[in-house]
Amino acid sequence: MMAKKPPKAAPRRIFQERMRITSLPLYFEGYLLVKRAEHQEFKHYWTELRGTTLFFYIDKKNPTYIDKLDLTDLTCLTDQNPTEKCCARFLLVLPKEEVELKTENIESGEEWRGFILTITELSVPQHVSLLPGQMIRLHEVLEREKKRRIEIEGPPNIPLRKDKQPVGEYVDILNPMPPCFYSVSRKEATEMLEKNPSSGNMILRPGSDSRNYSITIRQEIDTPRIKHYRVVSVGANYTIELEKPVTLPNLFSVIDYFVKETRGNLRPFIYSTDENLGHTKADSPIKISPWRQEQPLVRPVVKNAVRPHVNDYLNEFPG
Repeated sequence: MMAKKPPKAAPRRIFQERMRITSLPLYFEGYLLVKRAEHQEFKHYWTELRGTTLFFYIDKKNPTYIDKLDLTDLTCLTDQNPTEKCCARFLLVLPKEEVELKTENIESGEEWRGFILTITELSVPQHVSLLPGQMIRLHEVLEREKKRRIEIEGPPNIPLRKDKQPVGEYVDILNPMPPCFYSVSRKEATEMLEKNPSSGNMILRPGSDSRNYSITIRQEIDTPRIKHYRVVSVGANYTIELEKPVTLPNLFSVIDYFVKETRGNLRPFIYSTDENLGHTKADSPIKISPWRQEQPLVRPVVKNAVRPHVNDYLNEFPG
């Protein structure tokens, strides 16, 4: 019997709107039947697992969620024994409530269980029945979630924007740094790009003044070339200091802008291991990040600027 095809992802426009509203990375999505304490019966939702939160939508085409469930303090996930033989059913035990989940088939149930346990326990469960490709996705999500946790907790060596709220505040949680941000110097960023070209060729790092940011890229034209671009914080926005400055609403849009304008020739550098962030080793295993696969690029709205041609990126700016 052939496996059921996975559900199609939401159209890009809807994905972008959901990303804007939630400001959290998408790890997994699909249909779920959900029964909370206030419900007598299961309700059918299109569900997204973003960060450690489940967002529930009426259907795949609605950009705004109607309910959500924070899994940060999940106590345990227990399997139930449904009378139906063709579905999976399990119970999420949280400090203040218990929530029942039911899937349309056994396969999707195993996936949901694997992703939920991975992001709540910060380890890939060994007792799930998944294919090798699905297990690889779990490991990729684990690395992304570990790095996200480090970034939102604000380790001492990562400069915080002066308008960022203390750890634990709502705005801090919903505005993590792009995954290609590393608290490194210009020299260290250059070494990272040169030693690990398969991991990407663009790094976001603190600027030399410790108040703004810089982009370091490695271009392969005739010979490899390293370039640096300054990204200045202007109020709530960020300005890339090009020949024709470009102003964008956040650092994610800054990264997406470089990728889009170079037609994918620039890729965010994602160091796959969660140890020694900002310091790579020549013998460290490196994997290409799922950044471009799981986070479709958002076409930013450029304010008061004419879009530069891709060749403009050959002009170096001090960073």
